[in-house]
Amino acid sequence: MATVVQMLCLLLVAALWGGTNPLLKRATVGIEHVKEGSRISQFLAEVKFLFLNLKYLLPFLLNQSGSVVFYITLATADLSLAVPTVNSLSFLFTMLTGKLLGEDFGGKRAVLGMVLTMLGVTLCVFSSVSEADNAELINMTHSRNSGH
Repeated sequence: MATVVQMLCLLLVAALWGGTNPLLKRATVGIEHVKEGSRISQFLAEVKFLFLNLKYLLPFLLNQSGSVVFYITLATADLSLAVPTVNSLSFLFTMLTGKLLGEDFGGKRAVLGMVLTMLGVTLCVFSSVSEADNAELINMTHSRNSGH
């Protein structure tokens, strides 16, 4: 069963991953103009372009801090709940952040997608809770029967 702290951590991860995606996208504008002769020097020039750009570096560091929180949370969270929850909610945070930044997010189909995603996450959470409740009920029943 997922605890409140685990769910808040997963929500934080989704916000950090999803919320930074539109910011990272905006900060990479202009990288296509970086031109070098060889593949290695092209790669190094692009890395330099990105990491000397604070508009890219700050969201990147926030995004990576989400990865650290996710890794720590996975030590105690149910993997079958954590992964779909974070992935689907990060998608929602990406869409919402993009919308706040003035990006077009796809209209009615996107809203329907968000609603269906939230429904799916809700079902995953309820399924996790009901499985834990069933396991607890079985353990309680087993304890009573073996105690007689």
